[in-house]
Amino acid sequence: MNMSQFAKLSGEASETNAQQTRGQQARGQQSSAQKEKIQQTISPIDGSVYVTRNLADKQQVNACVKRASEAYNGSEKSWKSTSLATRKALCQAAIDILVSHKEEIASELSWMMGRPIRYGAGELAGVVERCEYMISASEQALADIEPDNKPGFTRYIKRESLGVVLVIAPWNYPYLTAINAIVPALLAGNTVILKHSAQTPLCAERLFDAFTQAGMPEGVFQYLHMNHQDTSALIANEQIAYVAFTGSVYGGEMVEKAAQGRFIGVGLELGGKDPAYVREDADIDNAVETLVDGAFFNTGQSCCGIERIYVHQSVYKAFVTKAVALTQTYQLGRADNSDVTLGPLVKVAAADFVRGQINEALSQGAIAHIDESLFPLSQPGTAYLAPQILTNVTHDMRVMTEESFGPVVGVMSVEDDNQAIELMNDSEFGLTASIFTRDVHRGIALGERLETGTFFLNRCDYLDPSLAWTGVKQSGRGCSLSVLGFEQLTRPKSFHIKHS
Repeated sequence: MNMSQFAKLSGEASETNAQQTRGQQARGQQSSAQKEKIQQTISPIDGSVYVTRNLADKQQVNACVKRASEAYNGSEKSWKSTSLATRKALCQAAIDILVSHKEEIASELSWMMGRPIRYGAGELAGVVERCEYMISASEQALADIEPDNKPGFTRYIKRESLGVVLVIAPWNYPYLTAINAIVPALLAGNTVILKHSAQTPLCAERLFDAFTQAGMPEGVFQYLHMNHQDTSALIANEQIAYVAFTGSVYGGEMVEKAAQGRFIGVGLELGGKDPAYVREDADIDNAVETLVDGAFFNTGQSCCGIERIYVHQSVYKAFVTKAVALTQTYQLGRADNSDVTLGPLVKVAAADFVRGQINEALSQGAIAHIDESLFPLSQPGTAYLAPQILTNVTHDMRVMTEESFGPVVGVMSVEDDNQAIELMNDSEFGLTASIFTRDVHRGIALGERLETGTFFLNRCDYLDPSLAWTGVKQSGRGCSLSVLGFEQLTRPKSFHIKHS
């Protein structure tokens, strides 16, 4: 095609140079404005646009907040005054509807965030487990607290709902992280607005459809597609009573700034650099199998994934040899291929970030044990990255101190328990930590010394819904799951009654 043919096809053949310039400027301005009003989800599988959605404007956001506020406490039939039995039934029905679409959801997750389709249904199984626990625990968690009897007085503490709860959910476990806050918030009598990651917008829509089909009253559960600026403005809205955020440390800082001076609760789950320690008496085969999975499942994109491993010097060589052999069996490929066990990272930039950590560590003396040629799709400039095990690493390397959120793990030899604990605590993060040993009592004693929100013995990378999910240091603050998670989503109100 020559240039005149191209100009004709592009609708510019009859324009003068000046007209072309003005038209290009106008189109550029229009294109920029359009970009501000839409969000596109780029699939890590092939770089294509998988989802395009309009962003909510200010009027739509305000209308959403108004509906949520009125649904919460706008009439005698408000959600706040709805019985717990009704709330439980609606939440259970919504989850049943959601999981009935598990095949479609598994495919959507693969295309939106790159998880191998063979693992797609597993997240929904976790959703069911957590929801059933929270529904069953709600009676105890929301029950009145009654002090010891005092003659002439009636005294008790009620747990009252807060109002409108804003849930800001990430893309890496888009249903699990969202449901951790959504279901207990609803059970406690709050209304909920969900702002999901731009990478996984269909998750918000799936949840909304499930709650709507279950019969949830209008305004009780809603979602908004928003940019960061509008999300900050929503946090500052006086009708928002609590914010549950899961994401990066930087994102948590932005949430705190937006909520500054409002004196509302803010739950922040901000990730980690989670360590594991393999003692000399550990079951090495179990430790290898568990920790390799903990490091590379979901392509390492887990806030509680294993990112650094310390191994007693007496079993160090055996551990590394077995871990390398197991890692070499992974199949890197398109997430929509049922044979694949390791999908692409969520974005090219994420893969390049991890590549940068690895290359920097290698330049500082680290040793790479996985030959990338075994994973042909692993190429610079793509979201596909081979798993990597590094040894000869130190805490002077970013790969051992900075969150990677990708398929790389450093392994260090240690002389004894004390050195292991010192290195495990040498971190800005404190979400989870694991120890592998046959000596349960010794393991628990070591766990007491760890600066972490959750301590695992002989396992890792798992959330038990009956246990509090929380962190220390830059892993955030607040708490979800367990009966304690309901405390974040309610306020105590004391009743002190003196009888005449």
